Amino acid sequence: MNKPPISIEFFPPQTSEGVEKLRVTRARLAELKPEFFSVTFGAGGSTQARTFETVFETQREGYEAAPHLSCIGSTREHVREILKRYQDAGIHRIVALRGDLPSGVGDPGELRYANELVEFIRAETGKHFHIEVAAYPEYHPQARSPKDDLLAFKRKVDAGADSAITQYFYNLDAYLHFRDECAALGVNVPIVPGIMPIVSFSKLARFSDACGAEIPRWMRRKFESFGDDSESIKAFGLDVVGELCARLIEAGAPGLHFYSMNQAGPTLALCERLGRQG
Repeated sequence: MNKPPISIEFFPPQTSEGVEKLRVTRARLAELKPEFFSVTFGAGGSTQARTFETVFETQREGYEAAPHLSCIGSTREHVREILKRYQDAGIHRIVALRGDLPSGVGDPGELRYANELVEFIRAETGKHFHIEVAAYPEYHPQARSPKDDLLAFKRKVDAGADSAITQYFYNLDAYLHFRDECAALGVNVPIVPGIMPIVSFSKLARFSDACGAEIPRWMRRKFESFGDDSESIKAFGLDVVGELCARLIEAGAPGLHFYSMNQAGPTLALCERLGRQG
């Protein structure tokens, strides 16, 4: 099996213990030689300071860091300041997202959509950054229709995005169909599948219901049949996601992006299944 590039996502730890745990996790996952580590950015920039700390520490350790940058609820000047800080630090990759408006905040800010953020980054920094954007094989839950969602994705690419990372999914056909529809629209940037390892079905179900990612019925029934048997849940999750990854690679996926949830074990186990040990 060929070995396409991988990338791995972290979220900024909230405690000193979490920071230390992430250092250990990052060191273990670095053995897989990922193309970059991305770092998330909370609603309205709520984790902004911790995002900076995690990004800059990752970079100091010698790895390529890709900070998430969301624009909702922000101003052009504030985004400009963040971009300048990343440029000065030698960061060359950004994941540009609309983001979610924090609860109780009504002002969407000066940049309302991800395509406007991408356009702004290009206008401010030229080709300095490789810009990743989000893609939704099962369509964004707030999209009025599949066509509207595809056109929104095309606007991000037309604005200057270099590649995309998808929301996680467990239905291979959804990704392949989305990729074909994008190609039919003339959208030819790499669309990298986002991969969510399965460790806890109850947590996955809550998260998936909130973000609109489908857990196929056959998978739900199987997971439910295990009850509280966490080892069977982990083993079945590893089988299902490992098979999905293998089929994605066979189908020509340009890479795999792992949502690590700041844990090393699940991503390492999947990559071992793919013959990609550290």
